[in-house]
Amino acid sequence: MGNVFKGSGQHLYLSNGGTEVLIDVLMLAVSDLADAEWDYRFAALLTLQDQNVMGRGAVGFDLGDIAWGASTGQRARSKDFVLRTVALALGRHRWSELGYDPPFARDYLLQFETMVKSFVPTNDSQLGEGFPSPEERAVASCTRHRILSALPHWEGCFLCNRPNSC
Repeated sequence: MGNVFKGSGQHLYLSNGGTEVLIDVLMLAVSDLADAEWDYRFAALLTLQDQNVMGRGAVGFDLGDIAWGASTGQRARSKDFVLRTVALALGRHRWSELGYDPPFARDYLLQFETMVKSFVPTNDSQLGEGFPSPEERAVASCTRHRILSALPHWEGCFLCNRPNSC
């Protein structure tokens, strides 16, 4: 069982463990980069990929379902934010905090980056049903780990939700 991330006609199929690795390294990066409402909405989407909360093999998303923005400028800014997040993660940002070495994270990030780079967001006035609303954005940060979380939906960040982690 695994999870699928889609975009631009491409599919990134990851095992449950692979999904955990991809989301872990992206969350470490997005937590330090987010500074606009859309960024926190994207962070919330990533928090919803926590399989310890949502269930194993029950996550994944399609880039086409994300509300990238109503104007060309907004869509470009949103896409740039995701690419900056991936770039920061590719630099092994905060990976030492994971408690494990994610050996395939670089490959997963490069595949995801390729999907995002080739994806062309369109006017999304009818899109975004699976994308967290402005009210659902991830603005809470776990005080112990400094990682954005889905509070008040569940306690703590992805590290706190791991069995035997906190």
